[in-house]
Amino acid sequence: MSPRPEEQERGRRRPGGAAAVAAGILTSRAAGLLRAAATSAAFGVGAHADVFQTALRAPNLLQNLLGEQALSASFIPVYSRLVERGEREAARRFAGAVFGLLVAVAGGLALLGVVAARPLVALFAAGYLRDAQAVAAGTTEVDRFELAVAAVRWIFPMTGLLVLSAWALGVLNSHRRFFLPYVAPVFWNAAIVAALVYASGGALVVGDLQGPGPTRLLFAACVGALIGGLLQLGVQLPGAWRALGGLRPSLSLRLPGVREALTAFGPAVAGRGVVQLSSYLDQLLASLLAVGAVSALGYGQMLYLLPVSLFGQAIAAAALPDLARASVREAQDEMASRSREALSRSALLTLPTTVAYLAFGAVAVAGVYRLLPGRFEGEDALLVAAVLACYAVGLPASTSSRVLQSTFFSLGDTKTPARVAAARVAIGVALGVPLMFWLDRWPVAALAPDAGPVGELRLGALGLALGATGGAWLERLLLGRALARRLSAYAPPRRLLAAALAAALAAVPPALWVAQAAAETHPSVRALAVFSTFATVDLGIILALRLHRLAGMRRDRHSP
Repeated sequence: MSPRPEEQERGRRRPGGAAAVAAGILTSRAAGLLRAAATSAAFGVGAHADVFQTALRAPNLLQNLLGEQALSASFIPVYSRLVERGEREAARRFAGAVFGLLVAVAGGLALLGVVAARPLVALFAAGYLRDAQAVAAGTTEVDRFELAVAAVRWIFPMTGLLVLSAWALGVLNSHRRFFLPYVAPVFWNAAIVAALVYASGGALVVGDLQGPGPTRLLFAACVGALIGGLLQLGVQLPGAWRALGGLRPSLSLRLPGVREALTAFGPAVAGRGVVQLSSYLDQLLASLLAVGAVSALGYGQMLYLLPVSLFGQAIAAAALPDLARASVREAQDEMASRSREALSRSALLTLPTTVAYLAFGAVAVAGVYRLLPGRFEGEDALLVAAVLACYAVGLPASTSSRVLQSTFFSLGDTKTPARVAAARVAIGVALGVPLMFWLDRWPVAALAPDAGPVGELRLGALGLALGATGGAWLERLLLGRALARRLSAYAPPRRLLAAALAAALAAVPPALWVAQAAAETHPSVRALAVFSTFATVDLGIILALRLHRLAGMRRDRHSP
């Protein structure tokens, strides 16, 4: 049964879009942190952790190319415009055609990934090819290449399921139903944790390092990821079905909107492809460094991407349907105003996180990755905290770029973000490669000479993180200049940025006092106390200065 027009109108005007996205992402990211705590306890920073990071990255190529951001650029603007014009049957047929095409493409490529796992690992983690010789020589115990090939074959079918989950997210977001699609990854994370606990017989949660070996736990986590992908799609399909009023998949290219979406999809995929090229270059380059570089980058990115998703993605996703509807009315002043407000909200949330990570990154790393006793030790925490600090400098650029990309997508322009992404990758590689080889000469102990005996971990991963940060700031600069040329009324919220940064800096001393007072407590308790204090003081200053009003946060409650 199709939903009545007034029901669809209520769904389209449902308030608090950004808050719903943020709540969903916060919940899923909390589950992600629990999953990271479980995997860090199981693997620490080392060979098996490297393999698990590689196994997750390999199928994510398709998910990120065909998934959320590419669909946001092509599917949501077309679908939202059809709904805005009252062409509900055309919108339903369009969504069915996109679903059918995604099933065909993602399914075929996922199958190809299983068959071609060996050359894929060789391509994206070439450094692992040296492990067989090292094992034969007795200098290492784990052949990461063979483990990674087997792990990728287990995980790769998950890719098609997550791409279809992104389609369901696009449908639900277009009807301003934000919470469910962004909370759905909880099921994916929970499946991995459950698989690890089951495989360890409960030993993982009590830190019994004499329990099952890390290889068994590795494959348990891979099976859990596959099951979790199915669950993530399954919880969204009923809501998407109801929003559409039924689903009729097809492969038709003649339906209204399909060719327009495909025209936008190509540059969007190209843009995502450039970003993914950067990610996989990092993976490839990290595999050439000392053992542990791949997993250290992955652990650092986990915390770095939390505010990118929670703030940048949430605000951009909530703004995109409204920006697309404003483009139908050719209301450029409204688009510029909404873009500025979204940037203000992003900055008000991201700048404090940047300051907190730089001041208390080691506290955050220990709080998450030492939540459970296991293989994640002091040197591991030191390296990951340094990686996080390098990434944190680029946080404001990454989150605000998400908002600017959504504005371009609503204008029907996917080529500009793609070109800018290419420049981002170029500068990231140009900076990262020389830095990583230079820094890989130094052991992690160089960061803290009194920390204890020197281990095998080295600092090369920091060079890649610094390169990524340089690329992120270049992308932000170029996108801002390009948007100013498209929308004459657009201007960045500079005064708000300065005020938000000052408020965050003022919150550091109280949090530092708490960090020192709680030094002997459990790392997770200490992290909770420090970041709660920092957030409370920062929020108090924001409210006292009424910065939230300058960012338009009150108006969001009533905006359509």
